[in-house]
Amino acid sequence: KNLPLFFQDGDWDEIRLDVDENVNPDIIGTLQDMSIIDDGAIDAIYSSHNIEHVWAFEVPQVVREFARVLKSDGFVVVLCPDIISVAQAVLQGYLNKPVYESPAGPITALDIIYGFHADLKQGRHYMAHKTAFTADSLTAVFLDNGFSGMRVARDQMFGLQGIATKQRMSQKNFDALASDLLP
Repeated sequence: KNLPLFFQDGDWDEIRLDVDENVNPDIIGTLQDMSIIDDGAIDAIYSSHNIEHVWAFEVPQVVREFARVLKSDGFVVVLCPDIISVAQAVLQGYLNKPVYESPAGPITALDIIYGFHADLKQGRHYMAHKTAFTADSLTAVFLDNGFSGMRVARDQMFGLQGIATKQRMSQKNFDALASDLLP
């Protein structure tokens, strides 16, 4: 599984939502409209590299949908590109040169900014990146749209990893949760 070890302890049931029916999700749908999921029905959301696939003006709506479907003590783990790290790679001359190797092949800064060119070339235009985030902008959109706490860390692959909680937690409990899920 591609989920973090935290979610692989046997206590979690995975429900996969995706716009692409070819990846066999449990629910075919979009982040902007998860109305098929009841309010407060979900314990946690693991959102890996999909929030950048919606327009910037849609991001608050997506985050509100996350908040709506989560239980009151629920949380979101979100991974997305870090535009600051990518911009630094561009300044170092890596616009069209590989910055790392993924299972799908070499990834350039241009792929991170606009979406993986191989997917887009094959007509999977829903894989295009339509917005970008810094640690501060990602934190702000969650805190402005239904979440009480947020911590974001940079990873080693030009990405951000964040955890957002719906209700306030003690610093000790938040730190413990974040240490289990963030780099």
